[in-house]
Amino acid sequence: MSSITVRNIPEETHRALRVRAALAGRSTEAEVRAILESATRPQTRIKLGSLLADIGREAGGVDLDIVRDKTPSEPLSFE
Repeated sequence: MSSITVRNIPEETHRALRVRAALAGRSTEAEVRAILESATRPQTRIKLGSLLADIGREAGGVDLDIVRDKTPSEPLSFE
């Protein structure tokens, strides 16, 4: 797991962060992780799989009743 160091945080900001962490019932470090997580991975972000599924539905969906050719293929020859 990665770690970072943040230097030169104003004392007022650090104090507010400690208070915010205490109100949430967690350590200052855990509060910083929670803030970074919510800032970089918001709940409202569009996930790639969901986006692709929406595009597929808009394009007419997928027909899963495809008749497949089940005859065996010939193996490749490298000679």
